[in-house]
Amino acid sequence: MTRRAQTILSASAPHRPTSPSPNHLARLWSGTFHAISNRLLRLHAQSLGLGENFTVIDRSDAEDFLNVCRADLALDKGDVRFPRKTTCLAIYSRCVNAQEPIEAALKSHFPWCQQYPDQLKTLFRDYTNRKLAQNLLDYDDLLLYWYHAMQDESVAADICARFDAVLVDEYQDTNALQANILKNLCPTGKGLTVVGDDAQSIYSFRAATVHNILDFPKVFPGTQVLKLEQNYRSVQPILDATNAVIALCPNRYNKDLFSARKSAQKPQLVSVLDEDQQSDYIITRILHHLESGITLKRQAVLFRAAHHSDALEVELSRRNIPFVKYGGLKFLEAAHVKDALSFLRLAENPKDTTSARRLLQLLDGFGPAHTRRAIDFLTDNKFDLKSWQDFDPPPAASQQWRAFLELLLALNGLAPSSILHLPSSSSPSLPDQIALIRTFYQPILEKRFDQSEVRARDLEQLQQISASFPSRRDLLTDLTLDPPNNTQDLAGPPMFEEDYLILSTIHSAKGCEWDAVYVLHAADGNIPSDMSTGSEEEIEEERRLFYVALTRAKDFLEVIMPLKYYHKKHRTGDAHSYAQLTRFLPPQILHHFEKVRLQPTLQSDTAPTPKATCDVKKKIAAMWA
Repeated sequence: MTRRAQTILSASAPHRPTSPSPNHLARLWSGTFHAISNRLLRLHAQSLGLGENFTVIDRSDAEDFLNVCRADLALDKGDVRFPRKTTCLAIYSRCVNAQEPIEAALKSHFPWCQQYPDQLKTLFRDYTNRKLAQNLLDYDDLLLYWYHAMQDESVAADICARFDAVLVDEYQDTNALQANILKNLCPTGKGLTVVGDDAQSIYSFRAATVHNILDFPKVFPGTQVLKLEQNYRSVQPILDATNAVIALCPNRYNKDLFSARKSAQKPQLVSVLDEDQQSDYIITRILHHLESGITLKRQAVLFRAAHHSDALEVELSRRNIPFVKYGGLKFLEAAHVKDALSFLRLAENPKDTTSARRLLQLLDGFGPAHTRRAIDFLTDNKFDLKSWQDFDPPPAASQQWRAFLELLLALNGLAPSSILHLPSSSSPSLPDQIALIRTFYQPILEKRFDQSEVRARDLEQLQQISASFPSRRDLLTDLTLDPPNNTQDLAGPPMFEEDYLILSTIHSAKGCEWDAVYVLHAADGNIPSDMSTGSEEEIEEERRLFYVALTRAKDFLEVIMPLKYYHKKHRTGDAHSYAQLTRFLPPQILHHFEKVRLQPTLQSDTAPTPKATCDVKKKIAAMWA
């Protein structure tokens, strides 16, 4: 977006009285709320009580850190199961981002944890204090620090003076904390523009709220509302159907999307007998579109929950149709990548005990007890990495320990490197630092993982990427706040064909588009999910989610509803229930769809049958004689 904005401004410069200079374009800040916050906090670190080398940890590391606090407080020792680390962090994030008291968050979103408000407060207090002591910030802290910085008059004045205008994209996906930051950043609303679509607000599980965009004119009186109603993606019949679906939402901005792309083909509403027939029908349609010139990559199957595609995936594999399912392993969630980055994090911030704990447990003989002793030793010596030279490691790690210390010190130019032959006064470049890490880590990689050569390529790629960053801090920050989506980790052999079908949850499909879209399981209980019908707000978000699914289609849209669902995932009997069409397609809007009803596949009953040689009616009547 930054490059596009700069290109547009540069292209329009000759036609403007005062054209923007390259220096003016360089003053343009852009990034997520978290990335902008990180940049501002680096400038004001001292005044806010942060050390300049504070480290930002990702959600996975935050969960591990929280789990250590959970164990140290003995919250995992009770007679009743205490929430796991992932749930604890989700509760914490909900309270922070939605600005909700813990009791309200538990009641609304985590009712199975309502008996633990006091224990969770104790846990979160300990988690916060430990982060402060170790100079660590998690994602939520970035927003919290920015918000509280805006409460200080001098800091707030400096931050506000940096920006003449503020533009926020995808405003429907912001949370209460972000909205409060924005209100303090632009108190009068002057120079403030937000862009968004209330009909696509679908992330309340991340604490986003549609009320931010709906209430914007109330928060900033005098707001001018501009409607962008021309759609450049879909043909008009699809827009007619989607307009009718979203028009039933009671709280929204009234919009009527239109398109210059005309078509006589209505979207189809297809009734099938069961999941097997649904899979068979979808594959038939996919192959039909493929033969008519629509490649597999330009077709997508969308569903509400990841498991909804299970039966289809089996059938696609059986018929040798390649597919990719969105929602796989993230690059920074891969264990080997996290290991490599932990070396850099510990070198950058020796107080980062989460990274220290991860690295120590890579070494032979370092169990929980030895790991704790090593971290306590480092803490007692004021986090001086050189002090570990006096620590006695377990005998199994004696050789590794010397190489491990040499690596950590060499990363900061505190010791000569026998690998790169650098003098102690030379600090290696960032690619050289990762080269040192790869050399030390390679035996561990081969020992801990199958297909280590595949994972090694990820680390090689990380080394190549690092050359484009000016410093270690910049690399760590950028990869944490704006991580790459994928890793080739365990990807296996490449496909024989480059073309493949797209399978995706609706949430993951937001922002994407395909020529042909198939929406699975359009039945109540699936759309809307039976887990999201506890309140009117939840139901309306499910309606918006369905709208997002429908609006991904450019030319062809098919909504499929199985009439029968078997009770067991792996059917061994015939116990089943009948489904109802999703409530988001009531009778008054069905005229926007072409209805297709598939008949069950039955054995032919037209073959001639032999004539009975006995009087069946007489035999039955004689039973009661």
